[in-house]
Amino acid sequence: MTDTAQETTGLGNYFVANYPPFSFWKPDHLSTAKEALNRPPQPDSPLGLYLHIPFCRKRCKFCYFRVYTDKNARDVEHYLDALVREIELYSQMPIVGGRPLHYVYFGGGTPSYLSATQLTGLVERLNRFITWKQAKEVTFECEPGTLQQHKLVALRDLGVTRLSLGIENFDDKILEANGRAHLSAEIYRAYGWARDLKFDQINIDLIAGMVGETWDNWKECVRKTIELSPDSVTIYQLELPFNTVYSKELRVVGQDEPPSFSVADWPTKRAWVSYAFDEMGKAGYRVSSAYTLIKGGGQFVYRDALWHGADMFGTGVASFGHVNGVHVQNVDTWEQYIAMLDKGEIPLGRALPVPPEHLLIREMILQLKTGRLESAYFQRKFGVDILDRFADGFAHLADQGQLTRTNGSVEMTREGLLQVDRLLPTFFEPQHRGTRYT
Repeated sequence: MTDTAQETTGLGNYFVANYPPFSFWKPDHLSTAKEALNRPPQPDSPLGLYLHIPFCRKRCKFCYFRVYTDKNARDVEHYLDALVREIELYSQMPIVGGRPLHYVYFGGGTPSYLSATQLTGLVERLNRFITWKQAKEVTFECEPGTLQQHKLVALRDLGVTRLSLGIENFDDKILEANGRAHLSAEIYRAYGWARDLKFDQINIDLIAGMVGETWDNWKECVRKTIELSPDSVTIYQLELPFNTVYSKELRVVGQDEPPSFSVADWPTKRAWVSYAFDEMGKAGYRVSSAYTLIKGGGQFVYRDALWHGADMFGTGVASFGHVNGVHVQNVDTWEQYIAMLDKGEIPLGRALPVPPEHLLIREMILQLKTGRLESAYFQRKFGVDILDRFADGFAHLADQGQLTRTNGSVEMTREGLLQVDRLLPTFFEPQHRGTRYT
């Protein structure tokens, strides 16, 4: 692909969340995954839990996750029953090895779609099999319009320490055009309640490049975010994976029938994020990764544990996990997921055993998203000098002004960090380049 083509926001995945790419994960490797679950854990490997709550009031036009907007109350209860059963099955596997949970993450979908009663019941049942009383962090994703004060009280009392509000934008017209279910008044109401309840950490999500975004509006979004003063801010650049509403429209229109929307190109989105980094830096935030800003003593345990090779049970339909050096993903349909758990089977759909070389690459590219690599870490863990092993790749990016190398470390430049995902394939093995990521 030419540099010019890469600068246009076209169809496909941009964000790199794992290595090797998901398209290499296959059902043929499920026996290896089951063997991994039946072995004790690697020494000093933390254990995390991800719970996928796939329900939403509306499907955002840019969303590519496995979500449902058509399930009734009975469906929701059946799903929660299955989720508890899945965690019960995992709790009995040798891989747990007596480890307490290091972190917990409720993602979606919209976890806050559930009622306070459903959430309390879910956690009470989960605690019979696995507890997060010793967890360093419990994150819960929320859509502002689904929150009530009593629900936030329940979340705090259930042990949620990091509340993540999917605000995305503060402009009602942009929110409506992109299919978001909430409006700006609900943002301020939910945020005020959360602040009053003194959660340990409140995160705000923004998206640079939503359809209808302008420079003037983006500056207002940054100003309003700084005014709210959350503990951390996550900013994603809008992409168009193949299974979004927007992407389907792009595929069906012809040259004489332009799409009804346009998405900012990558240089514009990078400029918007860079502006946010600068303005938030003046307000006391520090850049923690290509997407996150944190102030004070804030941290992001879920991210840092994953990017340093922790085990994780990915529970819920289509969820991803990693166990004892094997990538795993659950079956990706509602019917399969429910049916397998009704039969008492862990609902794995595909897997990939990851040799040490690929584990090294995985951690290296994920940690590069923080903007810095320390070679001593990889020397201790993998016995490899990454500055020597990947010298050609680092030299190539240094020549382009994307990073700098010093004695024992690598640092991304601002230009490199803002487009780090498109640079990471530099370090992929040849067979993993140029393939569909998913």
